[in-house]
Amino acid sequence: MNIQIVSVGKLKEKYLKMGIEEYTKRLGAYAKIDLVEVADEKAPENLSEADMEIVKKKEGDRILAKIGADTYVIALAIEGKMKTSEQLAGDIESLMTYGRSKIAFVIGGSLGLHEDVMKRSDEKLSFSKMTLPHQLMKLVLVEQIYRAFRIMKNEPYHK
Repeated sequence: MNIQIVSVGKLKEKYLKMGIEEYTKRLGAYAKIDLVEVADEKAPENLSEADMEIVKKKEGDRILAKIGADTYVIALAIEGKMKTSEQLAGDIESLMTYGRSKIAFVIGGSLGLHEDVMKRSDEKLSFSKMTLPHQLMKLVLVEQIYRAFRIMKNEPYHK
């Protein structure tokens, strides 16, 4: 299984980097994981709707350039479907069973994902109705992917 996490922006916070590195290392026993960061578009605070669309489009184009045609894409979006850890594990296991060996999880920037990325996505996943910083979301996602593999393998992991 090849899992790609494509996210907008460079991770700067040391504590988040350390957590992501730890779970990435643990995940190595189960899957190949590739963390891809695309540049975020510099934008002033007070953008018009049109300017926001331009920023999201540029970031979206960078994201799409990193995703292969044969990759199953899961976009993280507030309007996506919420799942339990067990449901996520079951979904990943089903994808593996039916020959989908490449999965990309996509995390947008501070303005969210462009509609082109949403259209390319096979599925939309939400972790919460709350807005979370995209850097923190990467850590939560990597942990949940690790948890999913532990569940699939019927291995113990704290609840």
